[in-house]
Amino acid sequence: MPRTVAMILAGGEGKRLSILTQKRAKPAAPFAGKYRIIDFTLSNCVNSGIYNVGIATQYRPRSLHDHIRTGRPWDLDRASGGVTLLQPYLGRSDSDWYQGTADAVRQNFDFVRRTKPEVVLILAGDHIYKMDYDPLVNFHRDHDADCTVAVRRVPLEEASRFGVMGVDKDFRIVEFEEKPENPKSSLVSMGIYAFGLDVLDHACTDDLRDTSSERDFGHDIIPRMLAQGMRLFAYPYGGYWVDVGTIYAYWEAHMELLSDEPALDLLDRDWIIHTRSEERPPVNIRTGAIVSHSLITDGCVIEGSVEFSVLSPGVRVQRGAVVRHSIILTDSVIQEGAVVDRCIVDKQATVGRGAYLGWGRDYAINPLGNLTTGITLVGKNSKLPPGLRIGRNCVLVSDLKEEDFASETIPSGATVSAMTA
Repeated sequence: MPRTVAMILAGGEGKRLSILTQKRAKPAAPFAGKYRIIDFTLSNCVNSGIYNVGIATQYRPRSLHDHIRTGRPWDLDRASGGVTLLQPYLGRSDSDWYQGTADAVRQNFDFVRRTKPEVVLILAGDHIYKMDYDPLVNFHRDHDADCTVAVRRVPLEEASRFGVMGVDKDFRIVEFEEKPENPKSSLVSMGIYAFGLDVLDHACTDDLRDTSSERDFGHDIIPRMLAQGMRLFAYPYGGYWVDVGTIYAYWEAHMELLSDEPALDLLDRDWIIHTRSEERPPVNIRTGAIVSHSLITDGCVIEGSVEFSVLSPGVRVQRGAVVRHSIILTDSVIQEGAVVDRCIVDKQATVGRGAYLGWGRDYAINPLGNLTTGITLVGKNSKLPPGLRIGRNCVLVSDLKEEDFASETIPSGATVSAMTA
């Protein structure tokens, strides 16, 4: 591969993931039991032979920084190259929060420039996918492109969430619109861009002069380059890729992993997804436990029933408890006789004895996280009292205590904080 540097944009707040990003950046959100979302982009880099990686962080970066550290799990702890964490900084004249994706690159252009790369890859740190970047880089060079955008087809009804484009027979981009209300095409940007160094420098500098710009690649840079007649090409990608940007997309991507032949093969030893793992004991499945169609991570202790669910490290499902169609994150406890149905329970939460989450058939909509499909969320560190009945599409924020709950029943569509419980 030509000399390539990768810039991973990992500073996004991820508001559509509701309380899952209340205390962490979206790329740091857990996925598939043992991973973080950013692990997939980082692993794609090293599996593609790219060992010079910058990660632009901003929103609640602590857990992300703790996870990446020196980059050792990805073989990125190197004296030359490796991984560099890039945060906004306070200076005398040119400091600022990143105003958008393009601004994050512009403010760190000294990092981009220092190895004099032939190609700069701009990557999103919040997508789940496996992709060899080498064919993309070769496509970019073979077409003498100023910018190459990785693209794929999605259902037309989902296209409004992305940058949508039209291309000619040679895959040159002739039309581009960011998140249109009525998309004309199902061909969308994956948020992956290849630039030459000088072209990227010029595009970011040009963008800075535009006082109306949102400093964003999709909203500003790509449309401006297209209007200027520059050579923009679309690189078609047909492999697995999903933007887990909504609660339903996040939940659905987990459930798809539970099929006998999932589209995302985590067992593929030719394309390993690397991560930072804790030392935990083996899974302990005790007498009377029932486990089916589930992913169970190290350190879990199961005495009850787990069906069509994903359990992160250290989860305990006590005797008589039932977990189904749910995602339970690290060190949470489902106490004796409790039922957790179609829920996402964040780290270190406790569901009290005999409680029932996902209770009833009412699917009242909750606008926080746009919950419409019956998924109930429990925030990090929350402790739910015994016997509590919680409906569907509910949101229970982080750090709730048992004494915060004045009622034994939380209706569907409700949001509960310490002040409203």
